[in-house]
Amino acid sequence: MSGVLASHLAAQAFWQGLVQPRPSGAQQPLVYVSACLLGECCRYDGGHCGQEPLRELAQRGLLLPGCPEVAGGLPVPRPPAVFQGGGGQGVLAGTARLLARPAVTSHLAPIDHWPEVTPAFLLGARRTLDVLRAAGIQAAILKEGSPSCGSGRITLEEQKVPGEGVTAALLRQQGIQVFSEETLRMVWENRKS
Repeated sequence: MSGVLASHLAAQAFWQGLVQPRPSGAQQPLVYVSACLLGECCRYDGGHCGQEPLRELAQRGLLLPGCPEVAGGLPVPRPPAVFQGGGGQGVLAGTARLLARPAVTSHLAPIDHWPEVTPAFLLGARRTLDVLRAAGIQAAILKEGSPSCGSGRITLEEQKVPGEGVTAALLRQQGIQVFSEETLRMVWENRKS
């Protein structure tokens, strides 16, 4: 079975488990979700990317929102961060780092001169893992493409490439299921048709 098909089937089973009605008094599953996906303005650009199906689940008390980058002490808004030397697994291993892209006017500076923000991303990932452990959460829905939350795509030295963000990599290392909103969107759309 291909990785894409396996990922889609896992996302479909995950989504079905979330939307199934529960018997009265049964404990609902709780899932961590990137706060920007619920409409919280915590993205690097000060915006959000709210997803209606997730908002409905949040209203039912099924989701615990958070932003690893804010948890790591980064402000909103903040410069976009890019990986250098590898993705999230590399950052966790100490072989890669995250750099803050400077404002457009100083964008000509070589990437090696960009400010490093790796410690904030590591702190945010660890704090997020602590929250999930404390709440007994075993699954997360994270924002694709984010240097923290990307679960299949990241920005490596100004190029979009396959990879994981720091938080997604740490959560997976610890056995927590990680899904992107893009994978779940395919499941939502298939349910409608």
